[in-house]
Amino acid sequence: MGKREWAAVGLALCLFAAWFLSRPCLFVAAPDRLLTVVPAEAGLEFSTRFLHSVQKTPVEEFFTVDDARQGFILRRTRYQSFGVGLPFSAADGTFSGEDGFFLMDDMNRPFPRLELRPGVDTALTLTVGDKFYRLYELTPPGTLIQIYIAPYYRRWL
Repeated sequence: MGKREWAAVGLALCLFAAWFLSRPCLFVAAPDRLLTVVPAEAGLEFSTRFLHSVQKTPVEEFFTVDDARQGFILRRTRYQSFGVGLPFSAADGTFSGEDGFFLMDDMNRPFPRLELRPGVDTALTLTVGDKFYRLYELTPPGTLIQIYIAPYYRRWL
């Protein structure tokens, strides 16, 4: 191969590296380490599950990555009892019941990032695709866990 061909290969490799390193990814980070990094495709679904700190009943929240891949949309909440901080009015979305749970669909609440703290006896978990994370086992109670979207290269910063 001549100089021009090598230059073309080098340019192609540089362009690929720039694309790969700048693509948006979903980060789940504790203060001392990354828990996971996955490509943030628009519509990527993930959910949190925890026991309500007052009601002691399960709560699930269902999110998707927004179309611009800059944040998240809370689409749906599923819970067993009314309590502080749980949605209940028509302004929150479409309310229904199913198998002993209350459902609030069509919530469409945007979030630029999520900040969670596993509490004592709240059993906070995260599901991203087919991966399941017991956040309450991975970090001590009260630890700040951040979920956000950033370019892939940020995993080293």
